[in-house]
Amino acid sequence: MELKIALLKGDGIGPEIVDSAVAVLEKTAEKFGHRFIFTPYLIGGCAIDETSLPLPQETVDGCLASDSVILGAVGGPKWDGLAGDIRPEKALLGIRSAMGLFTNLRPAKLYPALRSASPLKDEIVGDGFDLLIVRELTGGIYFGERGYREGRYGTEAFDTEAYSVTEIERIGKVAFEAAMKRSKRICSIDKANVLESSRLWRKTMHELAEKYPDVEYRDMFVDNAAMQLVRDPKQFDVIVTSNMFGDILSDEASQITGSIGMLASASLGASKRGLYEPIHGSAPDIAGKNMANPIATILSGAMMLRYSFGLTAEAGTIEKAVDKVLDQGLRTADLMGSSLDTPLSCTAMTEAILKAI
Repeated sequence: MELKIALLKGDGIGPEIVDSAVAVLEKTAEKFGHRFIFTPYLIGGCAIDETSLPLPQETVDGCLASDSVILGAVGGPKWDGLAGDIRPEKALLGIRSAMGLFTNLRPAKLYPALRSASPLKDEIVGDGFDLLIVRELTGGIYFGERGYREGRYGTEAFDTEAYSVTEIERIGKVAFEAAMKRSKRICSIDKANVLESSRLWRKTMHELAEKYPDVEYRDMFVDNAAMQLVRDPKQFDVIVTSNMFGDILSDEASQITGSIGMLASASLGASKRGLYEPIHGSAPDIAGKNMANPIATILSGAMMLRYSFGLTAEAGTIEKAVDKVLDQGLRTADLMGSSLDTPLSCTAMTEAILKAI
């Protein structure tokens, strides 16, 4: 199989971690007889420096002409003073919109080998947990009508939460299909006791659930869900929720795993082409120091193989290699905690995973 993959290395540690993912993907391709063609494009701060735009048209065209996309990270203090419409982070919304990506998949997995890194008690996490948050990405309050107006107490700002049945159905189908491939359990998160948009969300999800009788379905209010994630995360398998609620809950879930440097994500649309990236930022304080943890980006590459290309064996090979190096006690600095051992560099961790493949 020959596949074209666009690389958006971005800023800070982005180039380092994307290079690590490329090395692992190339090793996997060699093992299974595939050919991956990687083409880099500018995005974020480095794009501003070169073109004065955070998302050049050449980058958009290159991503749309590729089979899938891997993104590193964007932003940094160098560009913090820029206006909002030309900041590096603006490119993220732009590329998601251009690619028609309405679903964000955020796995939150606590590996048994990293159990001590979780802030939760041992009796809560047990041997670890593995859940998937399916977040709607292009609707809701982040994209609704907004502005300023004169209100009861003077000038006020407003943002509008709005969802259509079509938007809810399409994200719901993604979640139910994901649940069918996992433990066949799904929890839909809303605020139907207060919000009209949530009442439509719940009604639509109930109707959709009838089409998936093999999936155990339940609803939960978002405030309760935030509590339950830290009380008993193992109760969840697939969580599906709106844009804002998903934004908040996925960050909470990332923290209870012990390290943000371990977590991958996928943004998907109607086609198989997706955007795959680690959930962490550009970490400018360690950029260029060979200290970054490449695992989240490497696992993002594994997600790409599984969700965009259907290469499940290849994805599993990468994931098992990561499991193996962690079981061996190998750690980058962010995973060391208070240990006095010497952490692995970004390149050394990459080499260990390549060896495990």
